[in-house]
Amino acid sequence: MEWTSILAIFALFWVMTAFVMLPFGVKTDDEVGNEKVPGQADSAPVSFQPGKHALRATFVSAILTGLYILNYQYGWIIAEDLNFFPEPPSQRDG
Repeated sequence: MEWTSILAIFALFWVMTAFVMLPFGVKTDDEVGNEKVPGQADSAPVSFQPGKHALRATFVSAILTGLYILNYQYGWIIAEDLNFFPEPPSQRDG
């Protein structure tokens, strides 16, 4: 596999992981006990730390990319393994 393909796969995993991890570790003003600003959404986070979030997403996406490449190399799961609804045998077969 080319290094550019690995980089593209890592980027896709990073974006997906960063998006999925957004709600984790976030506390609202109600949970912390702070007073809300008038007009503030109830779900607004107290403080968002993008560096910490990016570091977590990088770590998780590096692991996912490594597993993807190992699966590509060794073929643990192939496309036929993901066919949960195989076609029924035709009536002429039996």
